[in-house]
Amino acid sequence: MDPTAFGKVAVLLGGTSAEREISLKSGRAVQAALIEAGVDAQALDPAEPGVLRRLEGEGFERVFIALHGRGGEDGVMQGALETLGLPYTGSGVLGSALGMDKIRTKQIWRSAGIPTPEFAVVRTEAELQQAQAGLTFPVIVKPAHEGSSLGMTRAETADSLLAAWQEAARFDTDVLVERWIEGEEYTAALLGAAALPLIKLETPHSFYDYAAKYSAGDTRYLCPCGLPAARETELQVQSRAAFAAVAASGWGRVDLMLDGQGQPWFIEVNTVPGMTDHSLVPMAAREAGIDFTRLVLRILQTSEDAKR
Repeated sequence: MDPTAFGKVAVLLGGTSAEREISLKSGRAVQAALIEAGVDAQALDPAEPGVLRRLEGEGFERVFIALHGRGGEDGVMQGALETLGLPYTGSGVLGSALGMDKIRTKQIWRSAGIPTPEFAVVRTEAELQQAQAGLTFPVIVKPAHEGSSLGMTRAETADSLLAAWQEAARFDTDVLVERWIEGEEYTAALLGAAALPLIKLETPHSFYDYAAKYSAGDTRYLCPCGLPAARETELQVQSRAAFAAVAASGWGRVDLMLDGQGQPWFIEVNTVPGMTDHSLVPMAAREAGIDFTRLVLRILQTSEDAKR
């Protein structure tokens, strides 16, 4: 496709969520790639006043959403763009809202027979004490509506659980206390109808936390992931099903674990994954022979899909 046929494109970046700094990096990388490809791409930050008026009044023809976290990845911006009649990348309102909500994602997966670790939802310290009776340690404690592993802690004992809950509660009133899966961590990047090569993640940290994602030099990304081809294909098919179950579409990522018996456990969905130099979707795309500029153009093409 002729890149100029996309018309004037707004790249939404930054925003007001806790993931603002990562979003700025993603959006700048996306804008630079689009400009290099010949697309008229302009960066807009919803944290600044008047962005919706600019989107409506300055001749933009479509939107590349590079916003991470609440206000940009959770259906709010998608709904505003629907109202303006502007095509946008990635999942629609429903898929964005469900994908951002770890609780609803897991509830849907359980109802659909997609394996996901047992969990409890905790909103108060009293609920935390009640939940302890049904917990087997260790557990992972996380805010229900954040990404980038913000506010996440592995709790080894009942004594450390309170501090872990308090850390997660700084980010969200809804906190997920989830059974810890001991095993290997993988991520499946999805682009249109295709699943890209799986990436295996290895880190000396207790889990793939914020530092391991964005600043640590000792995180290992294995792509090819080392699984037999048939097994990788099987997990790709299951990942596509997990993505579709929450009405996600266009592009995104599904994170999963393989336990010691080889059983997959699906953890969460990301409907606007990072596009930084540490990001996983560009890494998987490279393994599939898709460079960053072509990847960005492919994602921009998802704006042509019907969202409603």
